[in-house]
Amino acid sequence: MSILDIVDIVSAGLLILGGVFFLAGTVGLLRFPDVYTRLHALTKADNLGLGLIVAGLAVQAESFAAVGKLVLIWILVLVASAFACHLVARAALRRGIGPWT
Repeated sequence: MSILDIVDIVSAGLLILGGVFFLAGTVGLLRFPDVYTRLHALTKADNLGLGLIVAGLAVQAESFAAVGKLVLIWILVLVASAFACHLVARAALRRGIGPWT
């Protein structure tokens, strides 16, 4: 088994694990009872899933510049996701939607 085979296996494992976390976030979005728990499931699982996918792609990247671009994309998505989640939760709270108890 060569180094390239090991890199391919690690990359595939990270990509598959990232996809599993995306699937878990989607299931949480569809199954959880209120907007707050749905946001929690969606943002946590999707951010981790995206991080794993970025790591899987970074393993296959040909240069450090490509890895830097991937990490920058991940950071921008993390920031945008946090802001979007906060805005949706705040809008729900202002409309009087209470947490599920």
